[in-house]
This record gives sequence, C-alpha cells and structure tokens, in this order.
Amino acid sequence: MLVAALETEVTQYLEAHQERDEQGHAQVVRNGKAKARKVTTGAGTFEVEAPRVNDKRTDEEGERQKFTSKILPPYMRRSPKVAEVIPILYLRGLSTGDFREALPVLLGEDAAGLSPTNIARLTAVRQKEYDQFNARDLNDRDYVYIWADGIHFNIRLEEDRLCTLVIIGVRPDGTKELIAVEDGYRESTESWLGVLRSLERRGMQAPLIAVGDGALGFWGALREVYSSTREQRCWCHKLGNVLDALPKRLQGKAKKALHQAMYAETKEHAEEALDRFVADYEAKYPKATAKIEKDRDAMLTFFDYPAEHWKHLRTTNIIESPFATVRLRTKVTKGAGSRIKGLTMAFKLLDMSQARWRRLNGHEKLPLVRGGVKFVDGAQLERNKDLDAEDAA
Repeated sequence: MLVAALETEVTQYLEAHQERDEQGHAQVVRNGKAKARKVTTGAGTFEVEAPRVNDKRTDEEGERQKFTSKILPPYMRRSPKVAEVIPILYLRGLSTGDFREALPVLLGEDAAGLSPTNIARLTAVRQKEYDQFNARDLNDRDYVYIWADGIHFNIRLEEDRLCTLVIIGVRPDGTKELIAVEDGYRESTESWLGVLRSLERRGMQAPLIAVGDGALGFWGALREVYSSTREQRCWCHKLGNVLDALPKRLQGKAKKALHQAMYAETKEHAEEALDRFVADYEAKYPKATAKIEKDRDAMLTFFDYPAEHWKHLRTTNIIESPFATVRLRTKVTKGAGSRIKGLTMAFKLLDMSQARWRRLNGHEKLPLVRGGVKFVDGAQLERNKDLDAEDAA
C-alpha cells in the first residue's frame, strides 16, 4: 500500500508538470528508485525503495526544482504516527527500558532505531512543542466563546496534586481549539491571572462569553483582564453543588425542578422555575438555595445567544469530555512522574484529540454574534421591527 501510494504521488506530480524544453524533451521524468531504506510504521518495519524524479526545471532565481515526497520525506525512517505514540506511551507510565519488550509486539521484531535513548529524545520533543504552544502568537486568533476549568490529578513523586488550568475556545467558523494548558495552584486568582495575562499579552482579544464553574479564582482574574467578557456558570457543576446541600431523599425531585430552568425555552420560564425552587427549599435548606441566588444571573446568560449554542454554553463538558482520557491514564499509571510530565501529557493528549472535536452546532451564527447581532431567548432580533419595538418600550 505504501509503495502504491508513492507511485501514485509521483504520477500525479508528472501529470501536473509536463513542461518540455526547446528540443521537446520532458523536463520532469522518472529516475528509477532510491536506495532501499528501513521504515518503521504501525504495521511493522520493512524496506522501501521510493521512486525518484528528475526535475530539470529552474525557478526565477535559477535554482533547480526538486520533487519531495509528502508521504515519505527524505531520511524519514519512522512514520509520524509511530513518532506520536512513543512519547504518549512513555508519558503514560512505560519506562524507556520497557520499550524493548513492548515495541516488537506493536511494530514487529525489527523495530529499528527505537532505542531507549531515541525514545527519550522523542519525549523531549514533546516538551519543546509544549513550550512553543505556551509562547505562540495569538494575534491571528479570534475566540468567540471560551470554556475554562481546573482539572486535578495525582503526581506520583510529589505530595501535592497537579491542578491543570485548561481553556478551550471556539473560533468564528465553529472550530474548537485548545488555548491554554498550564500549572495552577488550587485554581487561585493569581494562577488564573497568570494564564489570562499571558493570553492577552500574546494578542488574544476578549471573548464574548466565558463558561466555567463557580471557582472564584477564574472569575476574579477574568474581570481584571477581560472585563467586557460575560460570565456563564456551568450548570453541571452548579447542580452538583446544590444537590450536595440537600438530603439524598430530595435530590431526585430537586434535580428535576432545576432541569426545568436549565432546559426552559425562554429566560422568563427559567426565572419562574428558579423562583419555584427557592420557594420550595429556602425555609429548610437555605444553603442550597443560596447557591442558586448568588449566581442566578450568570446561570442564565446563554438565553441571550443563539438557541443552537445553548447546549454548548450551559456546561464545561467541552473540557470534561476530552480530559476523561487524561484522568484514565493517570489513574492507570498512578499519576505522572513529575508536574512537567503531567502537564506535557495533558497537553499532548488534548492536542491530539483536537482533530476529532466537532464544530459547534449552529456555527454559521458565530460571526453574527461576534458582529453584535442581538438574540433574545435564542432567536435573532429583526433589526427594524423588533429593535424599534424594544426601543419604544
């Protein structure tokens, strides 16, 4: 299959460049095959003779043109997927010495070039990628909404758990993108300030909405760095906190009552459902209703945006779902060996999972939202009729 793909690639290159010189000789022709080399792939290690091309053309500066295979670049001896899987296995707890036994099972007996030293080097590359990620320029990025959360997991060689501060954003075309993965101290305001100031310094403009749980550290930092960004509390976290303040015998009924507000068709109906909940439980369980009252406005922000976006804006599941893989791996390996290894693991797993993230529902309305078009109870206002009526009222 690899050889067939290489042959097809060369054929397409020849068909795309059929120039001839003054004597009618083709300028781009086949030139036999390159010396056989061993290539390690997910299917094993084997020898490949890549087809060669003689390109006699020159560019405007007189430099010879050159065909370079995108499938099998020069000097490449292991597939990119293999290069990805090795650091991940290492981060997930497999020691460099263990690879001698593990890799022949995965890649065949002749897994050449994958010594413990090379594996350690590949892992170091991931550390460099993480450092570059944290220093990248964000001036060309626009995030309409962001989701923030602090994810905690164990570090095998340290007493304190690692608190990983994660931010994911959605761009105007609906693409979800990892924005930040950084070390934090118990989700404190200072920790979040460091993250947000770094993003602002590198050019990230203020998002319209930030979605997160009730951790005061993030909201305090957001108000200082991006004061114009509106706040939306995560309903899943809020439900958990409220139900924890109620006896178990009432939790099922209370959850249904709160769902009436969470899934209401209009903001008015949601307010009425919350009023009923407070009236039913405030006398005996004031701690539970207080959790609702203190964040009521921030719980209902999503009603001012397209209805297609509501399911995304109500919770931080956009972060929780991909991070489930990180939790699973740290549990299996009893935690990363160090804080930096844990951060690198979290970054790489989230970075690789981005390719599978779905675009936001109703993504075609994101440019309207960013452009200032108003929505009421999920529906777009007609500029002339509705806005005039609103102004008159």
